[in-house]
Amino acid sequence: MLFSKLLPKEGNFFELFNQHADRIVEAAQAFQKLVTHYGDPLLREKYNQEVDNAERAADRVTHEVNRLIHTTFITPIDREQIHGLINLMDDVADLLQDSAETMALYDIHHMTDEMVRLTELSVKCCQRVQAAVKLLGRIAEQPVAEAALKTCEEIDQLESDADRVMRSAMSKLFRFEPDVRELIKLKAIYELLETITDKCEDVANQIEGIVLENS
Repeated sequence: MLFSKLLPKEGNFFELFNQHADRIVEAAQAFQKLVTHYGDPLLREKYNQEVDNAERAADRVTHEVNRLIHTTFITPIDREQIHGLINLMDDVADLLQDSAETMALYDIHHMTDEMVRLTELSVKCCQRVQAAVKLLGRIAEQPVAEAALKTCEEIDQLESDADRVMRSAMSKLFRFEPDVRELIKLKAIYELLETITDKCEDVANQIEGIVLENS
């Protein structure tokens, strides 16, 4: 016990989680601007670049967290929980970048109402992830732990909302889209956007586990 108290304890992980969550929200907001201004090629390029920049910054944070896992004697929470959380968060940033790139690669010409709605839900999910992550450093306090769990429930609800939009989008697509190539392209975009909210739910589930085991 005495030996463990003398070992260095790294308190940087929660701050790095916060930095990564901030980059996720930056990427999500840039992606939403890309969708909003999709008809303007210059703005589209500008916001696409902002998504890329935020994703690369998030990658750097992920690499730093994974480095610290291997060089820190005592971590504030279980190493596997740290590793799982940061990599799930990085998946969210990657999916935002993938969505922006796929729109360009598939030569999408216009945004549908369903794309706009799924984007809105994705941004809200990312913002709730950011809020939940910022509470992790104080989950030993019961009110903070309860607030974190409540935020995770809100992410679950947003993911359910995205599922409903997705089902409606697919139904509309297969009923009314006569161009098979366009159908394939739109289906891929819808699935990518819905996967962002799925991955946010995975982050929420990981946070719930951390809270329940450490509060």
